[in-house]
Amino acid sequence: MIATSSDPRIQLARDLLGAVEIAPDPLLPPRVVRVVADDRQHFVAKQHAEPGRYARELNAYRTWGTHLTDHAPKLVGRDDATRTLLLTALAGDRADTAAPGSPEEELAHHEAGHVLGKLHRATAMPQGGAVGAALAERLQSWIDRAAHVGLIDTAERNLLEHHVAILGDSLMDNAICHLDYQPRNWLIGNVFGICDFEHMRRDARVRDFARLEFRRWQAAPHLRTAFLDGYGRPLTDTERRLLECFGAIEATTALVKGHKENDHALSAHGRTVLSRLT
Repeated sequence: MIATSSDPRIQLARDLLGAVEIAPDPLLPPRVVRVVADDRQHFVAKQHAEPGRYARELNAYRTWGTHLTDHAPKLVGRDDATRTLLLTALAGDRADTAAPGSPEEELAHHEAGHVLGKLHRATAMPQGGAVGAALAERLQSWIDRAAHVGLIDTAERNLLEHHVAILGDSLMDNAICHLDYQPRNWLIGNVFGICDFEHMRRDARVRDFARLEFRRWQAAPHLRTAFLDGYGRPLTDTERRLLECFGAIEATTALVKGHKENDHALSAHGRTVLSRLT
């Protein structure tokens, strides 16, 4: 998406800030543009295609961003008609640009654990069965979709449905979760920052570790150690078993979405995670 003067994101920025300049940023996704106001402050404007994600991200910044103090962007304004948000821009570099194996990468995981721990502790609720039942239903729907288009065989379906049964019978504590918590959404600067709240909602607390576990930590366990040290406590045996179930969700959604979007890398990731579960 190329920003123009008629772009709803630029219009919203001008309405709220006055004259702005577009600051090219190749690391931003197409739906997001960085702008600079006359006082040289930086902001980002983001337009959503889906009403549900727009409503969820707006609610996150208005409600739960308060628990993250200086670690999250601030909502400046919005345009409900075009599903556009204007946010302050956090300073720093994306954490996925840190060299693998570097001290900067390890420090980013430690800080990420610390900040996520603050959010989880501030929004924690006691254990209950409702979250597990909902996740079991969600996983079953993804399994059915994967089976319908021939992405999994009978043995794989049986394995995945074993995780459905575990989720359905599990009590788990819940909290407000980011649900896309990985280095591309972290910023390393004077203050550690996180962004992209469009998936944020109340969910099983440990599920916030799933993408890190299956996309980063299994290949680099020292990053798991650094993260949990920052978080404030290690995983229990029960939480490790639940993380395997969340791996089943990770695998199945990656297979289905990779097939639908013809994304070979995502499909390969789903197949890799599924093989690890097996």
